[in-house]
Amino acid sequence: MAFVATISDSQPRRASIQSLVELVSPGMARVNDLILSKAGSNVDLIPEIAKHLISSGGKRLRPMLTLAFADMFDYQGDGHVTLAASVEFMHTATLLHDDVVDESDMRRGKLAARKLWGNQASVLVGDYLLGQAFKMMVDVGSLEALRILASASAIIAEGEVLQLGAAKNIATSEEDYLRVIEAKTAALFAAAAEVGPVIAGQNRELKQAARTYGMELGYAFQLVDDALDYGGSSADLGKDIGDDFREGKITLPVVLAIARGSDADRAFWSRCLEGEGIEEGDLEQAIELLRKYDALTETVERARNYGEKALRALDPLPKGPLNDALADTVAFCISRVS
Repeated sequence: MAFVATISDSQPRRASIQSLVELVSPGMARVNDLILSKAGSNVDLIPEIAKHLISSGGKRLRPMLTLAFADMFDYQGDGHVTLAASVEFMHTATLLHDDVVDESDMRRGKLAARKLWGNQASVLVGDYLLGQAFKMMVDVGSLEALRILASASAIIAEGEVLQLGAAKNIATSEEDYLRVIEAKTAALFAAAAEVGPVIAGQNRELKQAARTYGMELGYAFQLVDDALDYGGSSADLGKDIGDDFREGKITLPVVLAIARGSDADRAFWSRCLEGEGIEEGDLEQAIELLRKYDALTETVERARNYGEKALRALDPLPKGPLNDALADTVAFCISRVS
């Protein structure tokens, strides 16, 4: 078992999501049943594509956050299950759309839906899942929860457009990139966490604490993924190592390496990501440059800083097994690259 020290206490935290999984398992069983039910349709292709991705694995961390933060306040009802399923549908829809935009071949170790059914079907099924997500949100009857998740959906779409502008553009700044991952990743983590105390009727301070935890965890999660793309394994990522590089994505390690590199280094990045394309051996050279300029190490350090902010956000929230499990989850997200 891996352990990661935190700033919040003198004892190391357990780098595992197992405690969180166990604590929310009754609710997640209901969420999974609801997901499979709502993914159905009289149009055969819709459940076929949806279930291909839904059943392909994934930690379901976002819906677990919704359940955990509702359970933390002893919420009584079914709304947290419905909202957690909505969150997972939103996430699944963005994965279907992302793979089309990024022209990805693999997703969670399996062929991407676009490779099996085509781009048009993938986009349209993603739209269907978003529609189902919003229907479920309305069923809960909380206007505040609906506002939070609807806002997150709009922000995610903005993030997709922002990423289009940053893709294959080595002039992308660190600030530009952080705006992309706030919109594409952190916003849904934040919303998933916040709606828990919302439907449990908690005050503004506690809702904000949950939101901050989700936001900072989302930043940390994505930055670790960025580092893993150049220094991890396919099992860690659920896709091939170097996919970001091959797809021309400008991620934080690349931004840092470009800023610190020579003119020759910059010409290399420009050729690979903006112009002529990638040649044999280029991925290895890219990894060498990232290591030379400590870009991977610094990316992980930034992730740890966001993780520490997530841990601090837990301080005003009720103490107990769920609070501890959420702290362990932060350590787990960082430990993937340790």
